Amino acid sequence: MKGHASGLQRPAAGGELARVLRSIERFALAPASAAPLAALRIGLAAVLLLQAALVAPALFELYGRSGILQGTLRDVFARTELPRIGWAVALLAPLGVGEDPVILGTGVIYVVALAALLIGWRTRAAAVLAWLTHLMLMATADSTVYGVDSFANIFLFYLLWMPSAAAFSMDRRLGRVRGGPTPAARLGLRVVQLHLSIAYLASGLGKAASAPWWDGEAIWRSVMLPEYRQFDLSWLADAPWLAAIAGWTVLLVEIGYGFLIWPRRTRLPWVVATVALHAGIALFMGLVVFGAIMAVLTVAAFAVGSEPPGPAAQAGAAPG
Repeated sequence: MKGHASGLQRPAAGGELARVLRSIERFALAPASAAPLAALRIGLAAVLLLQAALVAPALFELYGRSGILQGTLRDVFARTELPRIGWAVALLAPLGVGEDPVILGTGVIYVVALAALLIGWRTRAAAVLAWLTHLMLMATADSTVYGVDSFANIFLFYLLWMPSAAAFSMDRRLGRVRGGPTPAARLGLRVVQLHLSIAYLASGLGKAASAPWWDGEAIWRSVMLPEYRQFDLSWLADAPWLAAIAGWTVLLVEIGYGFLIWPRRTRLPWVVATVALHAGIALFMGLVVFGAIMAVLTVAAFAVGSEPPGPAAQAGAAPG
């Protein structure tokens, strides 16, 4: 009887495993529209072009050896293990090409690549050039880099292999790429969604382990430090409870992100809360590029529809 009972249980266990594997396959590979990835491509390229316009007047001061960090001092702060402008200067020096043309050329290539990425023209090549030149600029002026630059570079790298040109692109219009739902689009979207969920959770838990985020001191410092101060908010000293509530709200949005942005019922409120959080950072701290990029990532990943049209297609598609 024991052998007979165990024999009956094995198919049930195997059936459960098969159901789990099918669920994982649907989650990761059910055909999806490339619209969210196209929104990511367009939004990221647009914000980086804005950043490039802001940086352009100080191009040589930031990246030249006679700029803000001069000579060997710049090399000390540079990420020497990554490709940087100094490598290109050394490579082209035998041809009589100086540093200034290399810096200018790198900047021009970067901007042209971002513009091509924006409209989806030769999208894969544009993504490669945008990612590589962005990486070179980051590595050369590492002392000016902060978290959003790393985020931007990571998501530019994702665009190297994601089918972001399959929607809203010149490549699609010209017939260079096919449209329609694909497993690759679903996989790319899941990578973006999981990356953001883990990043927000890690950020929120890191903040939660620090007392200043509970008593409002972190908010107070953020809006009062000279390098970030945009408005006179000194009156917060008379209402410390308001700064504390703001800190709790940040913790709630970031820690809850990975749990409450996935279910359909709470997705839209959490997208709105996250965008509002980054709009607040841009407004009250002046970190416009940071706020814009993080808002673009969340909107593209969770607010742009990914399900193929038609009830038959949607019946077998994974949620989100």
